[in-house]
Amino acid sequence: MMLTERGWAVAGAGAALMVLWILFGESELGMAALLSVSSVVVALGFVGIGQPQLEVGRRTSPTAVHEGDHAAVSLQLRNRGSTLRHVTITDEVAGLGTAEFAVAAITSAEDLTATYRILCRPRGVFPIGPTRVTVTDPLGMARSTANAGVVDSLIVYPAVESLREFPAVRGRNLVVTSSRPEHNQRGGEDFYTLREYQQGDDLRRVHWPSSARRDQLMIRQLETPWQARALVVLDVRSQVYFDDRAFERAVSGAASVVRHLVQGGFAADLWAGGRVVNASSYAVGMEMLATVTPDPSIDIIAAASRLRRPEGGGVLVLVGGDPDEPLLGLQRMLAATHPATVLMSVTGTGSPTMLAFQRAGVVPVTIEPDQAWAPAWAHAMRSEWHSASVGS
Repeated sequence: MMLTERGWAVAGAGAALMVLWILFGESELGMAALLSVSSVVVALGFVGIGQPQLEVGRRTSPTAVHEGDHAAVSLQLRNRGSTLRHVTITDEVAGLGTAEFAVAAITSAEDLTATYRILCRPRGVFPIGPTRVTVTDPLGMARSTANAGVVDSLIVYPAVESLREFPAVRGRNLVVTSSRPEHNQRGGEDFYTLREYQQGDDLRRVHWPSSARRDQLMIRQLETPWQARALVVLDVRSQVYFDDRAFERAVSGAASVVRHLVQGGFAADLWAGGRVVNASSYAVGMEMLATVTPDPSIDIIAAASRLRRPEGGGVLVLVGGDPDEPLLGLQRMLAATHPATVLMSVTGTGSPTMLAFQRAGVVPVTIEPDQAWAPAWAHAMRSEWHSASVGS
């Protein structure tokens, strides 16, 4: 409970009038001073009686969105105390904005709902709340404020673009090459291999000749014989980006290609300066990209030891700013297990290292900070992929 600016002004005026009354003895000054001080005391009593006791629940839909999208927040309020008058309800999404609602009165046990929308920009994780409930007197000279509800989080993923076309890669089966992986959890229609019978298998898939030879039931494995792998590497070194815009475009490119590959059926991993995460779990990969920041001290060559996988295969996608020798060294270290490579770079000038990447069979996808990824990606997949090495 405290005075507002108006309340302090009235209180100050009352004190000044009191001093003048003492000095000059004019009764009118004394009455004016008494009236001013009395009005402040009444205002404090008004808000003191109406202490807010609101229960607040919050529902955010959705709780995770991509940059540039909107999210809706709904507040459910219930008054557990006496009737409140002249109420202001404030809910803040730190860094994104504040919603404020004014209510003339909330009776005891009354339920209210307040909804607002948020434009989610930039990317990041943003706390919501707690909700602030403020009660003022009719003249706005005193207020009482209390926090209600809990702090929630809104996750804003990087902006993504819809990419088209896939790199032609080989999957687990070396005889199969495709520009679009197909993976069916229930199994495809092509014969792949034989395996021992397990409880619950469809007996119609028993391969009787093999079962007779081995004296045990053998099942025909009818499933897509391969799934392509992908490793997406976001270069987080601040020195390869000429400004923040370039870094944000790179983050958006990494998010776009992760979504594109995962939706296409690739088993995708993501590295963005920390640990390698399984980006096939969409939320895991996007949450990492939502909070990634440039790092001026990271050694990208040293990171290669954490990126190498014994199984390898599939495609390596490098996303960064101006390509340089350390990034080329990383590509060379991973080439044995990831012979097919795409380089997505945000650069305003030609890089002398780009020719070395192309000689190594790397497919370049290059844009400037104000350009979109989708046209450059589609052009590279259609016209240049044939020059890249593929393998498993």
